[in-house]
Amino acid sequence: MNDAHYEWWLATLGRTLVWARLRVREAGTAEVFDSDGNTLAYDSEDTARAALMDAEFVAYDGLDAEEALDRGFNLDEIAPPQGDDGRLRERMIQKLPPNG
Repeated sequence: MNDAHYEWWLATLGRTLVWARLRVREAGTAEVFDSDGNTLAYDSEDTARAALMDAEFVAYDGLDAEEALDRGFNLDEIAPPQGDDGRLRERMIQKLPPNG
């Protein structure tokens, strides 16, 4: 794991958060671990980011409180899922509590 850095991305579908993990390797290639448990390979970090943005994902680290509220959640109440890839798959989709 020392040869890469990770970024979390998310998309919202109604009251559901869908996570994706971008892994950028030292060699410049990238992989996206998606909510289906697939690992998608890309030739570059930029290509992987473009694919995520095309799918309407946003970088978790780039969100501010107002953007999060526009998407229907409080930034302080969410965090990227944790665990190894096997356990992570089941945590990549999170239901948000109903607005109330």
